[in-house]
Amino acid sequence: MRGALEGMRIIDTSRVLAGPFCSMILGDLGAEVIKIEHVRNGDETRSWGPPFVGTESAYYLTANRNKRGITLDLGSEKGKEIFLELVVDADVVIENFKVGTMAKWGLSYDDLSQHNEGIILASITGFGQTGPYQSLPGYDYIVQAMSGLMSITGEKEGPPLKVGVAISDVLTGLYTCIGILSAIHHRQQTGEGQAIDISLLDCQISALVNVASNYLATGDTPTRLGNQHPNISPYQVFSAKDGDMVIAVGNDRQFEQFAHVIEKPELLDLPLFQTNTMRVDNRTRLLSICGEAMLAKTKREWKALFDQAGVPNGPIQTIPEMFADPHIQAREMCMSMEHPSLGALKLVGSPLKLSKSPVKMAKPPPLYGEHTEQVLRELGYIKDDIEGLRQNHII
Repeated sequence: MRGALEGMRIIDTSRVLAGPFCSMILGDLGAEVIKIEHVRNGDETRSWGPPFVGTESAYYLTANRNKRGITLDLGSEKGKEIFLELVVDADVVIENFKVGTMAKWGLSYDDLSQHNEGIILASITGFGQTGPYQSLPGYDYIVQAMSGLMSITGEKEGPPLKVGVAISDVLTGLYTCIGILSAIHHRQQTGEGQAIDISLLDCQISALVNVASNYLATGDTPTRLGNQHPNISPYQVFSAKDGDMVIAVGNDRQFEQFAHVIEKPELLDLPLFQTNTMRVDNRTRLLSICGEAMLAKTKREWKALFDQAGVPNGPIQTIPEMFADPHIQAREMCMSMEHPSLGALKLVGSPLKLSKSPVKMAKPPPLYGEHTEQVLRELGYIKDDIEGLRQNHII
């Protein structure tokens, strides 16, 4: 079966997470991805460890499969020339340099489009190509702080907290994919390429969804609620006899089932808890009653009862417990591929399940500069040319 994006070529000069995560998704879907790293210092995440798997950092391995890797000095005239040779037959260029860097090298969108009028340039920055902060460096942690995300994360009386994964980078990678695929559709209709301006801050603000909307609707500053939900109750962590689990009651029917399962049907007769709005307004009293009832059984016992009753629930699992879950295994969310120096390498699987053009795990994350010579030979360079480029530190 062909991959959904087979025949598409991506030139990815980005580093760290948002850009590489985006290009990995495109590669999983069948696109050819060429990852370009600087000849003197590659992707920063190669050194972000421990942990390491052999000589490769686990961080680097997480976002770089299904790519070929080359080294190239884009700031040199010859490096620029080679890059433009790649652009001629490419569909998309992804970059996450500081604003103005590509233009300084003569590789802006206008420059690239002179060599390939259909080229799509996706530029990822912390704060975007416009605005007062455009020149500032932007990292996931900084964006979590500035977007308001940390202000709503944590216990009510505790300090603001970051999310336990670089969520702003991940969201930006996903939004960049959406932008690229939209631009490709536009090109199919018009023949035009275009520039895409993606900002980590913009993406994280977009992902505030109902919390941002709550503020815009009321003017009230959202606060930290710990594991509680600002608009729904009961929708939070409860302690069972042997650990913690989440109950997510989303409507009145589910609350009715929930009350029966915890053997508190009298809750349904109290005016304080008749609707979700009333339950949110009176959540302290409600949670006191429910919390005590939840201590009566183990997580496994509760899960069986709630599942049967149709009440959304789930135990809080560690990462090892998650990967050992038979459902996770059935969904192939952990997969293994052969790596040239590491042997069998375990990686997180793809959540994309396409029936006609399934995701393929064709290439392990490339070693630093692993495919430089191969790609140059495809451009017509011979052995002596390649050796000269090495001696001049172009590759």
